[in-house]
Amino acid sequence: MSYPQRTAALVSAAALAGAAVLLTAPAAHADVVDVNYQCKTPIGDKSAVSPIDIKGVKSGSGYRITMSWQKGVSSSPVELGKGAMSPSAAIRLGGADSGTLAVTGPANSAAIPANTPIKISDLSGTYTPKKTGKVTFTAGTLIIKALGTTTTCTPANNPKPSLTLDVTAAGGASSSGSSSSSSSGGSGGQLPQTGPTDSAVALGTLGGTVLLAGAAGALWLTRRNPAVRR
Repeated sequence: MSYPQRTAALVSAAALAGAAVLLTAPAAHADVVDVNYQCKTPIGDKSAVSPIDIKGVKSGSGYRITMSWQKGVSSSPVELGKGAMSPSAAIRLGGADSGTLAVTGPANSAAIPANTPIKISDLSGTYTPKKTGKVTFTAGTLIIKALGTTTTCTPANNPKPSLTLDVTAAGGASSSGSSSSSSSGGSGGQLPQTGPTDSAVALGTLGGTVLLAGAAGALWLTRRNPAVRR
């Protein structure tokens, strides 16, 4: 086999190795889940079903968790002016961890007409792994505060998790042993990014490193050839 052919073969092998890394590396799993909220309001009980999406993106030693509502829930008998409604929620943790994660968001950016489903803004919080393993994130209680009143909405259909993350705790603590609840403080293990976009960036960098290593080896062989012939 000629040296140009060997060079091409080595580059191809490096590219295949990088592709194998991308295919076998773990990734976060997310689903949009319908949640049947039963709400206790100042004027009586109300209910609404909204698809819930929860995403996690690596951020420092933890993850930025964002909860999104695709439909409005509950309603108000009077118009809610801009900034009059403040939402917050709890996300239930499962799998390798337990407890809840508090998520919050901005007040309504526009007025909400009377008797109209209240669209909740995206709510976010920081999750820091305390145990190593797969952690699930499931929609929990939603709190809506407006005009001095509080509405509490609780999932009534036992929804399945909207997000599963494969995490590593600081010091490599395993999921066995006593459980702990999540909070926004503490330290966590350093992992490749696990958000859909960030995973591709981190893993693509790893695959590129393998590819460059193969190309460097091929270049060394090509340059070494004249010395061998002499």
